Amino acid sequence: MDLDTIVQSTMTFIKEHRAWAAPVVFVLAFFESIAFMSLVLPFWGMLVAIGTVISATGGADFWVVTAAAALGAALGDWVSYWIGYHYHEQIARMWPINRYPNLIPQGHKFFEKWGAGAIWLGRFSGPLRASIPIIAGAVQMPRVKFQIANWGSAVLWAVVLMFFGDALGQVWTAIHSHFGR
Repeated sequence: MDLDTIVQSTMTFIKEHRAWAAPVVFVLAFFESIAFMSLVLPFWGMLVAIGTVISATGGADFWVVTAAAALGAALGDWVSYWIGYHYHEQIARMWPINRYPNLIPQGHKFFEKWGAGAIWLGRFSGPLRASIPIIAGAVQMPRVKFQIANWGSAVLWAVVLMFFGDALGQVWTAIHSHFGR
């Protein structure tokens, strides 16, 4: 099954079973936030597309789905942070980090410079989104500081993605109603 088939199947499922939108969004956001998963499967695009479908077709509660996205993203980052925190010595020897021996020292400098802001910056940058939390754990960023930035940035990230999808859905609806007749 290729990525296009997965995306089409997911979108069809959401259109036909709107009640499942929040659980599906939770799972997608969770895996989008697990260390290095977003490099393999960029689910953020599907989250925007689901926001578009919700807006265009109605039926699913926008804020419930947005909360599911925030919860999934924050929990995914929490798992990545936990892995980095507890396995910080082994992390440097694991793929793909072992291919970039300066990543952990650079991550440490990044966190020294930006502090909790590194989590906020990472949340909104594609390649860094899922790697920043594991590096934060590996460099032993204080847990409370990480969690405050993690949960705050996850909520903002979810709102931005879902509003972007909602805006696309409204544009689509307007174009369809104007030209679709």
